[in-house]
Amino acid sequence: MQQQEVLASPEPEAVAPRRRGRRGRRLLAVLLGLALLVLGSIAGFVFFLTTKLTDLTSDASLLPPSQTLGPDDSATPDERLIEAPGENYLLIGSDAQPGESVSRSDVIILGHVNAAKTKVYLIHFPRDLYVEIPGRGKDKINAAYAYGGGALLARTLQNLTSVKVDHAAKIDFEGFKSMTDAVGGVRVWAEEGSTESGFTVTEGWNDLNGEQALQFVRERYQLTEGDISRGRRQLAFVKALMVKSLSPEVVLNPIKLTKFITAVSDNVVVDEGMTASFMRSQALAMKGIRGGDIEFITAPFSGYGTAPNGGAIDILDEARMEQLALALQSDTVEEYLANN
Repeated sequence: MQQQEVLASPEPEAVAPRRRGRRGRRLLAVLLGLALLVLGSIAGFVFFLTTKLTDLTSDASLLPPSQTLGPDDSATPDERLIEAPGENYLLIGSDAQPGESVSRSDVIILGHVNAAKTKVYLIHFPRDLYVEIPGRGKDKINAAYAYGGGALLARTLQNLTSVKVDHAAKIDFEGFKSMTDAVGGVRVWAEEGSTESGFTVTEGWNDLNGEQALQFVRERYQLTEGDISRGRRQLAFVKALMVKSLSPEVVLNPIKLTKFITAVSDNVVVDEGMTASFMRSQALAMKGIRGGDIEFITAPFSGYGTAPNGGAIDILDEARMEQLALALQSDTVEEYLANN
């Protein structure tokens, strides 16, 4: 009888490692593929957002054409600027009506970011504040925008503070509405209640959508100090929008973040220095800013009066304005607040 050759089966423990190795390589390949897909999606998303920021409209006339730092006898008083720490941003809000070619600025806020980028001070200049406007004499501060746009308004603020306005942005009130809706609404603190069209603002916290926020920042007739109280409402809204737009709820939500960036690019005009890369770097540097790090200040005034032309005005408190100017020059605004 012919002896049959018996083939020995491989031992189970000899083949198992090879199979596990093949499965491991397949799993690794799938994971790498997914990682590349995710990275590609993120890169595409970042590129899209960068493109939207690049689409921002810039306007060279928002800032003065030249700046003179330090004591210079050839410079006019408003051009003798002190090289101060920190950065200063001018926010101009206009509630221009359809068909208006020239309008006065309804919101004038000077935002000071301290040198450490840990605090933001929002200084509201009431639109009826009676000040010296370079080349125009004394008038309400919001007339500076009508006379010479953002550049003259910036020079007027520099004249008051002796610090350089580094950057400027302009937005109309409809833009406030779009940006509010883009982040899913904002939660705003109201010092006083009011009855608006279709809803009620209560003293304390209020959750507002875009249309409600628009009415919130426009209201002044029901408030105890009129335009002064309205200015504090506008500061509260700007703070609420800043806090919401920097929150993980927006930053980590691609849909909300895209909507917000699109709303900004569609509604905001900036000076030429506010490039996409600059804004990204500033946002990263200020990522630790929270609601408690944003302070409100109203430019000091001593009361109400009447201008020579008969218009109602807010009278500038020159002594306290000098204190605020010195605080901006030395980046010690926190001390100014403690003393005022």
